[in-house]
Amino acid sequence: MIERVAVLSDIHGALPALEAVLAEPDVAGADLIVITGDIASGPQPVEVLDRLAALGDRACWVGGNCERELVEARAGRPSPHDVSNWAASQLRDDQVARLAALPLTVTLPVAGLGEVLFCHATPRDDEEVVLVDSRTARWFEVFAGLPAEVGTVVCGHTHMPFTRLVDRRLVVNPGSIGMPYGGVGAWWALLGPGVQLRRTRYDVDAACARVAAESTYPDAAAWADEYLRSRHSDADALVVFGPLDGR
Repeated sequence: MIERVAVLSDIHGALPALEAVLAEPDVAGADLIVITGDIASGPQPVEVLDRLAALGDRACWVGGNCERELVEARAGRPSPHDVSNWAASQLRDDQVARLAALPLTVTLPVAGLGEVLFCHATPRDDEEVVLVDSRTARWFEVFAGLPAEVGTVVCGHTHMPFTRLVDRRLVVNPGSIGMPYGGVGAWWALLGPGVQLRRTRYDVDAACARVAAESTYPDAAAWADEYLRSRHSDADALVVFGPLDGR
């Protein structure tokens, strides 16, 4: 049984935001750090992957749609996202191989929560959309086939933090480290024995300047200004994502 788990999702190649979260005492002191996908598709992909790799066995990685897109782009199948194509071109072969081998789900025993399934979007798909206000029938659909002993599902993908119950099963979205929708800061979650949604505040002006100076991505400054400053609200995001959950 794991006592404390820090969950970091949707880092999107934003090194200053990641470093701010890793410096949090509750992250540094966690028994395990679980990374739930969309790790490197952003302006500092190599640096973010190296920083996470340095955590060794303290970190458990789960793959997301952006990991799949990076691997595909490297193999000659371009992504619709310019930043993903650029990021794929920057990665070392060993990093591409690691991303290609990531599991889509990991199930771990967490104190106070029992069996917890970690995924990127949903347990069955790496880019399916479910939201805090998705109808119950939609949740039943995406959870079909889950073992009964899984009492908590942790997912990311939509960059908006929430917790909710679905027919006795707890759902947790930690929000996004590098592309938060709804508020400046790096969002994450702490599990065990309960669930805490956390936000790490950091010097965003300095972070934007650093990304612009250190990244060779041509649009790095604009990317940082848009995403690290959280220009998109959760209400904006729900308007865009809502139709994708089948409503």
